[in-house]
Amino acid sequence: MKIVRYQDPSTSTPAYGIVEGETLFAATGELFGELEKGAEIGPLANATILAPVDPGKIVCIGMNYLKHVTEIDPTRTVPTEPVIFMKPQSAIIGPGETIRIANPENPTHYEAELVVVIGKTAKQVSENEALDYVFGYTSGNDVSDRTFQAKDGQWIRAKGYDTYLPLGPSIVTDLDPANTPVVSRLNGEVKQSDNTDGLIFNVPFLVSFLSNVMTLNPGDLIMTGTPFGVGELTAGDTIEVEVGNIGVLGNPVANR
Repeated sequence: MKIVRYQDPSTSTPAYGIVEGETLFAATGELFGELEKGAEIGPLANATILAPVDPGKIVCIGMNYLKHVTEIDPTRTVPTEPVIFMKPQSAIIGPGETIRIANPENPTHYEAELVVVIGKTAKQVSENEALDYVFGYTSGNDVSDRTFQAKDGQWIRAKGYDTYLPLGPSIVTDLDPANTPVVSRLNGEVKQSDNTDGLIFNVPFLVSFLSNVMTLNPGDLIMTGTPFGVGELTAGDTIEVEVGNIGVLGNPVANR
């Protein structure tokens, strides 16, 4: 199932829909319960698509593709446990919204990622049962200020500015997290092209590991890390992230 969150034109409020082909249908029921296809809304291209979920928390994994570990800093070593940080909800934007670079004097990079959407409360779950707690998957762009990332030692400021987390355009429930392409394109040119089979710590491991650190609730997100090929964003650019069949997450770039 492919699910989107869109602006309902009749109420001007967010609503969930189900996508079949290029057609959007209203969704009835509960997102993390029973969700069913309702009335036809119309062509998907005519809808205003929003970030696909309003998460309670966003847990991020750094340095989770081998070649990316030393891409920014050649002295870094391959982690033996997941490197965890978090991004604030206020960083989220949806497809088509503008990434606004907070510090244009600093190199600010795109990072294409597969994002896990938790579907039910997970606390101390085993790796074998971890995928039972996953609702689906979306794509994200972990926009990062490299100057402050290096200066601060921890990454919250560097990755926490408003607009530094584009998400979407959909949630796909039947994606294979062990074998999914992850691509980014800057102004139409492919910059990152890899597959989740290259994750150092795979999705079941991450869900289990994190659930033994903190309780994961429905709607929480796990950003699984970015592959090699990150690069700088400047005002006037358009950055696209495409993960499997989730769709294209495209965002223009401007200075704040």
